[in-house]
Amino acid sequence: MKVVDMHCDTIEKLYWSHRDGGDASILENALHINLQKMEKGDYLLQNFALFTDLDREQDPFAYAMHLADTFYTEMEAHADKIGIVKSWKDMEENRKAGRMSALLTIEEGGVCRGEPAFLRDFYRLGARMMTLTWNYQNELGYPNRTLPDAVPEGCPPLCVPDTEHGLTKKGIEFVQEMERIGMIIDVSHLNDAGIWDVFRYTKKPFVASHSNARALAGHPRNLTDEMIRALADRGGVAGINFCSLFLRDMEDGRNCRNSTCRDMVRHMKHMKEIGGIGCIGLGSDFDGISSIVEMGDCSGMQLLADEMSRQGFGTGEIEAVFSENVLRVYRELL
Repeated sequence: MKVVDMHCDTIEKLYWSHRDGGDASILENALHINLQKMEKGDYLLQNFALFTDLDREQDPFAYAMHLADTFYTEMEAHADKIGIVKSWKDMEENRKAGRMSALLTIEEGGVCRGEPAFLRDFYRLGARMMTLTWNYQNELGYPNRTLPDAVPEGCPPLCVPDTEHGLTKKGIEFVQEMERIGMIIDVSHLNDAGIWDVFRYTKKPFVASHSNARALAGHPRNLTDEMIRALADRGGVAGINFCSLFLRDMEDGRNCRNSTCRDMVRHMKHMKEIGGIGCIGLGSDFDGISSIVEMGDCSGMQLLADEMSRQGFGTGEIEAVFSENVLRVYRELL
């Protein structure tokens, strides 16, 4: 079953390995994702995010550029196995040549510093999807609120939905410019009010690259049923996130770190009931999560397909979730 995954944080891990004198590469490493494991997992396309922590990096734009250099250096060194794609035509050419595809994305719209010119420059560099925020307020909008002081010691921070603060004026300008140039809007990490503003100020499909169903796991990084239904009506897709925090609520004030295929499929079944099979994709968040994932790494992705089959999904539905739904969006927008 061919795999298309809308989100991973592998590039930053490789960047830090190189910076610290390590020899990890996209071909072979100890991470969730490398090319050898992707081949075993039957991958067609992987989105690779330039993840940037605004609270840590003094110059987020420069940091994202370093990550982009790592992305290009690694992919170009293994062009026989994987090809960088910027358009639907590129994806089709790679598929015909028997190569996997790598799509560059950005996780943290703050790397643009509120400058539309920087947004366009990232597009020219090949970025074709961007989250508007990560976990901090930036020039474009707000994440859902984090309350680290409101939980017992040793437990994850408490998050609550922010329904008050919508996109900023600059954020509205950015989503409309992203639609114009052909960069896919990604609302994962964005707060509730901001997500509804994206619906309000845009017309084309967009994605929540790595977000689950809030009805099953109450973390506000997940989507409400109303959001899932609206995203489906718009023709968008939400990628199932493999992080245990987004798969199940805490038990006795603590979160189980185990991420099971059964829980992932539980979210798929709920999202299918709310928005139909066409709104579901994969957004593993591999190499960005500390959960103990049942399939181990990307080489074990077919375990998830097997679990979907056991829980009643047909072959066509599994193909839709594993690749075709996301490819439909890419075909339309790229």
